[in-house]
Amino acid sequence: MCGRYRLTSRDKALAEHFDIVGDVEWSPRYNIAPAQQVAVIRQEHGGNRAHREFRLLRWGLIPYWAKDPLGFKTINAMAETATVKPAFRDAMKWRRCLIPADGFYEWQKIGRKERQPYSIGMADDSIFAMAGLWEHWKDQDGKGIETCTILTTRTNSLLAEIHDRMPVIIGRDNYERWLDPSATDPEKLADILTPFDAGLMKKYPVSTRVNSVINDDEECLREWRSTLFS
Repeated sequence: MCGRYRLTSRDKALAEHFDIVGDVEWSPRYNIAPAQQVAVIRQEHGGNRAHREFRLLRWGLIPYWAKDPLGFKTINAMAETATVKPAFRDAMKWRRCLIPADGFYEWQKIGRKERQPYSIGMADDSIFAMAGLWEHWKDQDGKGIETCTILTTRTNSLLAEIHDRMPVIIGRDNYERWLDPSATDPEKLADILTPFDAGLMKKYPVSTRVNSVINDDEECLREWRSTLFS
């Protein structure tokens, strides 16, 4: 699963990487958690031309048909079953998005109660995109909220000893395919919902500061060294 990540890149870098039209307002975040506002890239239509726009959505998808906003349980969706699960199948057809990041965190069990957090990202620390789905939910008074979830897949060799799932990372050459609103058959996108190349990624242990959502600063991503990892 993916329950915590970071996006420390600034406005200009995000706009250039994702070819975004319009304003991008983002302050670096080092410990993004569920139920918070997160950065999302969506394909929008202006006139006869489609373009990518930057939006802020709440992390934790609420299906449009839900009676109550129970989005906390849908921060992730399994890529293998999202096409058939009622909470995700419509979004898989019509409401796909990219969720930018430059790292995410996973925890490895090292004892009965202890868990060691790891930072995982690209080998060159570059921006990447996680596959996402989004929804628009309205309450009885018509007040709406837009939410999102991160798709996950089986792990690659880099993460195998830490966790059995990882976020789906979309290669830059597949951004257009994933966002294309005319691609309404998710089965034709299955080839990009696979584990990302482990050879292009890296991991390292970080401090348990990242365990608390209160901590959201550069210390969360610094490599943590101890006799266990020397």
